[in-house]
Amino acid sequence: MKNTILQLFPAEQRGLWQQTAACQKDIQEIRLRAFRPVVIYMGGRERFLQPDGSLSDSSLRALCVSPRELEGLLKHICHYSLYAFEEELRQGFITVSGGHRVGVAGQAVLESDGRLRSIKNISYINIRISHQVMGAADGVISHMYGEQGLKSALIVSPPGCGKTTLLRDLIRQISDGCAYGRGMTVGVVDERSELAGSFCGIPQNDLGMRTDVLDGCPKLVGMLLLLRSMSPQVIAIDELGSSGELEQLARASACGCRILATVHGESIKDVKRRFGADKEKWAGLFDICFLLGKENGRCIVRQVVEMGESNA
Repeated sequence: MKNTILQLFPAEQRGLWQQTAACQKDIQEIRLRAFRPVVIYMGGRERFLQPDGSLSDSSLRALCVSPRELEGLLKHICHYSLYAFEEELRQGFITVSGGHRVGVAGQAVLESDGRLRSIKNISYINIRISHQVMGAADGVISHMYGEQGLKSALIVSPPGCGKTTLLRDLIRQISDGCAYGRGMTVGVVDERSELAGSFCGIPQNDLGMRTDVLDGCPKLVGMLLLLRSMSPQVIAIDELGSSGELEQLARASACGCRILATVHGESIKDVKRRFGADKEKWAGLFDICFLLGKENGRCIVRQVVEMGESNA
């Protein structure tokens, strides 16, 4: 794995972050808050950055950062041109080289109609470290193919149980082709830049040789755009969020596309209740469902459900 954490910090601070950067493969998040200890989430627990760059389980002597330091960090991440990243900052995050996502919070500035215009006095920065797990879908890829070829799949997962990681690897294997089927053209609507981790339009994660990515575009708009322009055999989205998006997926399916999608939930019943669609509609749109969870701190596939056979 290429180490890309150090590049997030100004040159004069990189000595402080050397030990943290060496642990990149184990880090989920780096959280910096004004006048509060720097917290690094890794291996399922909190660690605190010390003034000498070491990591500790105790917050007593942890390094705290000032608003000025946070401002300097954000300017560095934005290549000293906050204006160029104004639209991304309005969304609350910036995707950087390596596919990492830098979330920001502070004082909201609103338009007269209540819409968010910008965020100023940024006092909180959350760096989410991107991890592509090659082979994450190895345990389920055989379920994705049947007599009619590739199945449409829904991944149902509570937060933090690996749904995006699983979807990303399913896209890669389906695009490149695998032991169960030939490679297919996949269209990805990556609204939050999490699947491909695109930086300046170039995916930082490997989504396969036959994958086209529409980055930073709302899913509702992006699915139609890809159908018109790229003729995908498969449409993939992360975090299905509205009945409108569900309807758009149904239109894509009616055009002959296979569907890959994730959604937050504990069960299929939860998801159906949330979106209000009937059993027949879900079974007509998705052939199979993967229910994710955690066991002893590990992300696992709890259950594989054939949608036509589900009574949930």
